[in-house]
Amino acid sequence: MTLDTRTQDGRGLTVEEYGDPDGPPVILLHGTPGGRFGLVPEDVLTARPRTRFISYDRPGYGGSDRRPGRRVADAARDVRAVADALDLGSFSVLGLFGGAPHALACAALLPSRVRRAAALACPAPPDARDLSWFDGMADSAVEEYTLALTDPLAYADRLAARAADIRRDPAQRLVALRDGLTDSDRRILSTPAIGEQLLRGYREALRDSSYGWLDDTLALLSNWGFDPATVTRPVLLWHGAGDTLSPVGHFKWLAHHVPRARPVLEQDAGHFGALEALPAVLDWLAPSAP
Repeated sequence: MTLDTRTQDGRGLTVEEYGDPDGPPVILLHGTPGGRFGLVPEDVLTARPRTRFISYDRPGYGGSDRRPGRRVADAARDVRAVADALDLGSFSVLGLFGGAPHALACAALLPSRVRRAAALACPAPPDARDLSWFDGMADSAVEEYTLALTDPLAYADRLAARAADIRRDPAQRLVALRDGLTDSDRRILSTPAIGEQLLRGYREALRDSSYGWLDDTLALLSNWGFDPATVTRPVLLWHGAGDTLSPVGHFKWLAHHVPRARPVLEQDAGHFGALEALPAVLDWLAPSAP
């Protein structure tokens, strides 16, 4: 079921809800780029018919209005608006990839609402002390982030052209993603169900513009607006040791700085191994749902 809601500042957010409306709620925070579709494989969802799943397009993606200059912390305000619109009291949050820092923001800034949080393949803050942020990162990702930091206008033009290409041929995004990935990640991306899931998400997320993608990246590379050390809720941190997009040093930094963190490091996994970890992660987030 798709619905639209409004934030306090008047922006529209497009929300998707599925599963059991009376089940324990889990709010899903998508990757970058991404949207309310394409987060969790269909077989994982259908195996949990008694869980209530909620996802939404972050500002600038899909049907949600843009918020230029947003920070990672601003996601907590939007998640609260979604939860209030659906009459949710408390809930869990799950963030994958670029959505993982936003899940941490919810855990830090909505402690009375968030039961548990899971952050999968999560990058560390760009100003993390004693962390060499680019160490272990694929050359293609380093080049992307460097351009975003040094020439954001040129980066915006690049993303606009790339989004237009994806609208014409979404499958080429999967081909481009393979650069610098591990063999295990390439295997996962070649799985038809995973590929179609991601393509559905890209088609909807970038249907009108690349603004969500741009704003997500700039928010990730700027001050997040909260300190991960202030998180008081239980957090599951999952990471693949071979991740070349969010290197393992980021995981180790977060595991050391996030209180009550439950770190899980999968030695044989890369970045997209997070998708295969979802069943166990969801069991931890919503333990009362069979």
